[in-house]
Amino acid sequence: LRLRRLTADDVDGVVAVMQDPTVERWWGKYDQGKVVAEMIEDDEAFYFAVEWSGSLAGVIAYSEEDDPMYRHAAIDIALAERFQGRGIGPDAIRTLASHLFDGRGHHRLTIDPAEANVNAIKAYERVGFQRVGVMRQYERGLDGTFHNGMLRDMLAGELRE
Repeated sequence: LRLRRLTADDVDGVVAVMQDPTVERWWGKYDQGKVVAEMIEDDEAFYFAVEWSGSLAGVIAYSEEDDPMYRHAAIDIALAERFQGRGIGPDAIRTLASHLFDGRGHHRLTIDPAEANVNAIKAYERVGFQRVGVMRQYERGLDGTFHNGMLRDMLAGELRE
């Protein structure tokens, strides 16, 4: 497993990941312009390529809340279907979480999967994320209706190997 910052050279590969039906269902529609705008040029979040055995398996990202009273980081991850269910997601999350706890000095991380995304929730639980609660009608799905999200968090001492 290797994480590295996304570059413009990754755009086509990331578009392919984001257009995978198992990713698009949860992340929405992506094309080259949206990948560039949100994952390459945006300075609010930091996106990394998730590489597995030399292949682009997906993307993982974090953003930070820097207000000292609420300082924490939020993460998100998307993996193409052929890399799902193989432990790659939890490994990538552990790697990024370790960086955020040890390298960036965060004490708490959050993640907010769709409540119906059971496989993702299981992966997050494997590394130590705990349920905080349901955010009702949190995000709009591809069908135009709102669906619930599940807020989960993890404290530095809760990261599982």
